[in-house]
Formats: sequence, C-alpha cells, structure tokens
Amino acid sequence: MDNRIPRYHQLRDELAARIAAIEWQPHDPLPTEQELALAYGLAVGTVRKAIDLLEHEGLVERFQGRGTFVRRATFDRSLFRFFRFQSPTGERRIPESRILERVVSRAPKAVVEKFGLKTGAKAIRLARLRLIDNAPIVSEQIWLPYEPFAALADCPLEDFGTLLYPFYEQRCARVIARAEERLTVESASDADVAALQIPAHSPIVIVERLAYGYDDKPLEWRQSRGAAQHFAYEIEIR
Repeated sequence: MDNRIPRYHQLRDELAARIAAIEWQPHDPLPTEQELALAYGLAVGTVRKAIDLLEHEGLVERFQGRGTFVRRATFDRSLFRFFRFQSPTGERRIPESRILERVVSRAPKAVVEKFGLKTGAKAIRLARLRLIDNAPIVSEQIWLPYEPFAALADCPLEDFGTLLYPFYEQRCARVIARAEERLTVESASDADVAALQIPAHSPIVIVERLAYGYDDKPLEWRQSRGAAQHFAYEIEIR
C-alpha cells in the first residue's frame, strides 16, 4: 500500500472497490463510521473523510439518523428531459421498448475507444425502438462490452423489458452508477427515416450517453435519436 496516499483516500478506494463488487447492494446501509473505524484500525474522523469523498462522488448518500447507504442512480426519466412523450390530451406517457436486434461482433474502433478495449475484442450491440401506441418515437443503438455482459448474448429478446439497467443488474450483476450525456442535432439519415417514419432530412435530436459502474469503468454506450418535433429540454435550477 502506498503510504504517500492519505489513509482516508486509501479507505475511500477500498470501500469503493467493495461497492463495485456489490458487496453491498444499492440502498443497503454501510457499516457505521464507528464500525468501519474499528474494522480498519482508524480514527472515526479519518473514516468520515473517506465517506465524505464517496458522497461527493455520488457513490453513497447520507440520511440523518439513519446512516449511510449505497446510492442507486435513477435514469428512468432521463429521456423526459429531452423528449416530450405525451398523448393527444397532453398526458405524459412512458414509451414501450422493443429490442429489434442483438448482434455480437468484433467491436468497431469507436466502441473500442469508448470502453478502453483491446483491438479485436467483442462487443454486444442492441438496436432498440421506443414507441407510443405502436408509433416509433426514439431509436437507439446500445453497445456493451462483451465480457461483463456475456449473459445477454443469447438470452431471449423478450426478457429485456422496458428498463435495461435493472436487467443488467439481475442478469450480469452490473450496476450503472452514473452517466454522462451529450446532446447534438443533425438531419435525419436514411436509417432514421426508416426507423422513425419521418420525412427525409427532418431535424433529429441525438442524446449520446456513456454510463459507468461503481468502479468508474464505462459499461454502456448508447445513442438515442428522436425527431426534433418531440424535443423539449427541461431542467430545474435552484
């Protein structure tokens, strides 16, 4: 162990590794600061500084009087920040999800770079469509590194369900802890026209997301493409 690194930072790394290994499930409580201090032979103040780092990084959250818990990031409503899914009466709708294709192949260069893979490594690509009343709203290309998600390579497509992240956790013990998103706009490609049933050259909003596990390694890269007519950016500022 490198003694040049502050002990509280070493403890942060050790606890983060245990969280990444899902030793504690999301929403499980961590041992108390006193218990951790006793287990690691440290002062409570040192433990508290390590927990402060984990909280700042979003791996845990504290609740007064209850303790410190492994944090589960929530992504269910992410697309609502960018696309307006509503019925003709203005009621907010949750789109249906449909996996159209799953391909296991050699990862293309862009995927190799996103995941830090070796050249020639395999990856899984999912083509998914989001629909409301059977009308396509958003098309998605989703890439996963093969090794962590090998269990998804041959499972029935109907098993995937509407929300992918709980499925990743259930089948592969991989938890998405955080994500970075980037938004761009371009003209519809031929593939967009076919998938979304929109006129040629329509404006398309693209939401690119790179999602990470608790160990801060990238686990999923997806691109969500939707017609600009459905676009509506929403954010709360306090």
